[in-house]
Amino acid sequence: MKLISWNVNGLRAVVGKNFYDVFNELDADIFCIQESKLQEGQIDLEIKDRYQYWNYAEKKGYSGTAIFTKKEPDNVTYGIGIPEHDKEGRVITLEYPDFYMITCYTPNSQNELARLSYRMEWEDAFRGYLTDLDKNKPLIMCGDLNVAHKEIDLKNPKTNRHNAGFTDEERGKFTELLDAGFTDTFRYFYPDMTDIYSWWSYRFKAREKNAGWRIDYFIVSNRLEERLVDAKIHTEIFGSDHCPVELLIS
Repeated sequence: MKLISWNVNGLRAVVGKNFYDVFNELDADIFCIQESKLQEGQIDLEIKDRYQYWNYAEKKGYSGTAIFTKKEPDNVTYGIGIPEHDKEGRVITLEYPDFYMITCYTPNSQNELARLSYRMEWEDAFRGYLTDLDKNKPLIMCGDLNVAHKEIDLKNPKTNRHNAGFTDEERGKFTELLDAGFTDTFRYFYPDMTDIYSWWSYRFKAREKNAGWRIDYFIVSNRLEERLVDAKIHTEIFGSDHCPVELLIS
């Protein structure tokens, strides 16, 4: 089974570039996107043979997630069941007979860490949501989690130490998530690989210089490790400031 996650940073813009080509070439069984930045009815995708599930933010042109899947799920849930966290369209959960599939767009702590305190509340609530699901059946979670976990996961760790996405607080919450029974699939296969990133700023020719961050993930329940086949980061694919990430699982 091939799974893809891509923060498109505005789906309408990427559809005008290369979205259909990427979507068709990757031909994933489940294709998840984050940061769709649209409301219901604002786009009519020419996608056949896929079930589509959308979660929109109340705020126009902001956040938003979607999942396109070949196999219809048994159940679909939007959000994490906590009203204060479910206004921005950040989470979709598909339930299949033997696993959950979750896509997530984690809140950014923003400039000067203006939203860090909210981010900490979100992290605890979302981890609780995942651990509750995991008690029932294993899960696969993907998305833009807006954190580079270790120094190996970004180009310039020293100068970014206290910036959004690389604060001690955010990194600590990611560690707490893994310690709760989950696996970072890319690092499972490639624990020491350097200079592989999934996001680059549009400024300072960052992508040209490969001055990036690995902030897009596939996370799975530890007991799914024996089913993992490979994890990939498609740095060759453009169209957004993020590139797609992939998980192959049996």
